[in-house]
Amino acid sequence: MRPLYTLILYLSLPLAILRLYWRSLKNPAYRNRIPERFGWLAEQQVKNGLWIHSVSVGETQAAEPLVKQLQERFPGLAIVITTTTPTGADRVHKLFGDSVTHLYFPYDLPFAVNGFLKAVRPKLLVMMETEVWPNLLAECERQSIPTILANARLSERSAKGYARLGAFSRQTFGRIGLVAAQSPADAERFLGLGVKSDRVRVTGSIKFDVRVPAMVREQAESLRRTWGGRPVWVAASTREGEDEQVLAAHRLVLEKLPQALLVIVPRHPERFDKVALLCQREGFSCARRSTNDLCHEETAVFLGDTMGELPLFLAAADVAFVGGSLVPTGGHNVLEPAALGLPVVFGPHMFNFAMVSRMLLAEGAAVEVTNSSDLADWVVDWLSDANLRAQYGERALHVVEANKGALGRLFDILQAYLVDR
Repeated sequence: MRPLYTLILYLSLPLAILRLYWRSLKNPAYRNRIPERFGWLAEQQVKNGLWIHSVSVGETQAAEPLVKQLQERFPGLAIVITTTTPTGADRVHKLFGDSVTHLYFPYDLPFAVNGFLKAVRPKLLVMMETEVWPNLLAECERQSIPTILANARLSERSAKGYARLGAFSRQTFGRIGLVAAQSPADAERFLGLGVKSDRVRVTGSIKFDVRVPAMVREQAESLRRTWGGRPVWVAASTREGEDEQVLAAHRLVLEKLPQALLVIVPRHPERFDKVALLCQREGFSCARRSTNDLCHEETAVFLGDTMGELPLFLAAADVAFVGGSLVPTGGHNVLEPAALGLPVVFGPHMFNFAMVSRMLLAEGAAVEVTNSSDLADWVVDWLSDANLRAQYGERALHVVEANKGALGRLFDILQAYLVDR
């Protein structure tokens, strides 16, 4: 079936180009370096290095401590990090500067994959979380390039979808050199899709190894002072169709706590202006981070419309709502606020973080809600009661601390590959 898959990709090329153009209308950065997506690269100076594909912002952020540890252990190792989005590219540059090479991930077409591998010639490919590309894996196997799916997760829904493809899925997954799974349930799903048992290890989620730099806490204290002594809740990584629900919840919060401040941080930068207009249309006084607006007493909403500052906003807040969960997009990382000792609330659609969200719920460290009214009730309860807020926050922090160690286990795996080659 791989030839049929490849044919469909070739036929879809015009749509892929149109999609880039469409996205570039909101984010012009999508027009940059398009040849890289087709494997047309200038001669690279990073051959025989490590290739990490981190997709976008979240995976890049999670990979940061791993990359830093690799750079310390192997100072001469060339590292290429690929992403599919400009926001991911920006995050790579902010985290690592010129110490790594950033490229855009090639489309999974034979000529693009071969062009990329010819230019980069990696000694090892590490794909983060759920990246499985049939032609890339086939070509890496042919060229004897080891492949690792790191911090790997696979939801039950995704596993069922892959299983419908039968032998094609088993052949594709069977080409993965090693799966470092986040949980036993993830490992079982990969085994069911054709990964050999001796190629699957449960290492845990490296997102539990999140570190909050002291500088972020210091900056958060400074930012919090500019907001006054107001109760603050953050709506982190909100998605299309979710902002309206968050603002509706905030309206209810203000009825009980008129001084409360909502910090809303949309997931994608192309939506910043749209959310600002939405706040205005809904009658909320809004200050924007990007223009250094002052947060006055009458300011009801603070719009976090900058990239890479979500940890700062979380560290400056009292309560965190994790977005992508009131709409069916699968949720976002709940461990960032948990690592800060914040009480966490999210919606019912957390299938991308099913294991972590269930752990927090089981330990009484988070709450799941289904609508704006319930969200507002929990925000009010937590903002009104410091003791209750502290109880949830301490339990959330305990869950994070008790499950650390995946980073070390994953590093040991990669180190074995790099030392032997």
